[in-house]
Amino acid sequence: MKSSNIGGQAVLEGVMMKNRDSYAVAVRKPDGEIEIKKDTYRSIVGRFSALTRIPFVRGVFNFIDSLVLGMSTLTWSSSFYEEEEEKIMTEEEEKKAKRTEGILMAATMVFSFALAIGIFMILPYFISDFLKRWVPSYTVRLILEGIIRIGIFVGYVALISLMRDIKRLYMYHGAEHKCINCIEHGLPLNVENVKKSSKEHKRCGTSFMLFVMIVGIVLLFFVRVDSVVMRVVVRIALLPLIAGISYEIIRWAGSSSNPIVCILSKPGLMLQRLTTKEPDDDMIEVGIASVEAVFDWQAYLRENFGEQDGEETGDISGNLQRSM
Repeated sequence: MKSSNIGGQAVLEGVMMKNRDSYAVAVRKPDGEIEIKKDTYRSIVGRFSALTRIPFVRGVFNFIDSLVLGMSTLTWSSSFYEEEEEKIMTEEEEKKAKRTEGILMAATMVFSFALAIGIFMILPYFISDFLKRWVPSYTVRLILEGIIRIGIFVGYVALISLMRDIKRLYMYHGAEHKCINCIEHGLPLNVENVKKSSKEHKRCGTSFMLFVMIVGIVLLFFVRVDSVVMRVVVRIALLPLIAGISYEIIRWAGSSSNPIVCILSKPGLMLQRLTTKEPDDDMIEVGIASVEAVFDWQAYLRENFGEQDGEETGDISGNLQRSM
């Protein structure tokens, strides 16, 4: 299986797909039509974009870029479901509103990131440290910290999956994976083939997060300090390196069928059973629309599987309203 190098995420009632610098968001609007927004994303590093191609360094910037783009597309998708009455604004008011939205989005990202570090990185350490009177071995406590961290993460994912909106988000997440798996396994991109494809994928962000936790514990075996404050600082300071290594593992796993790689990917794929759900046909159509806006899957099949034109994908164009 050759990687298509496309990826994406689920958004509110839709799917975002990214191929190199181009991305498209397809959303099923309340009236049943599919709205598509296609645009180009420029990395946060700007003219230093070469940093996004350096192994072990690119993972950090790609992770930040995915957060920025993910938040932006999620905000765009949610705009179709806002209950507030539409207000006619002047050009100046629109600019001010966009600036305010940008500031709020940045503040939300910083707060969410800090909260995630606190809950998933720092809290497990303090819990394991609290147990040192019963578990005197630092090595054992380090392993215990990793188990607690994974347990908190799995519990969090399972808990939010009980929410109706998150359930639908997980279904669109499944549609995203199934569309990518469909073309990467040589099948023409249509609803029937997508339905038959797997909803788990080795390049998923869920697997990335799991590797972040595992790699973090492994690195801590080689970096030991006595001060409680320094132990917290070390865990935060190592995050860029942890993200860089985890990204390379995911990137490698996504394009390899090596048996060892498949075994290493198993825990992440199992965890995806919580973060992906089987989508319905309408959701699959949204996923297909998003893929086709940024990726020529027929050319991909011809190049990698010898397919000429594939099968018809079905005419859903009558239900699409493009917004470029």
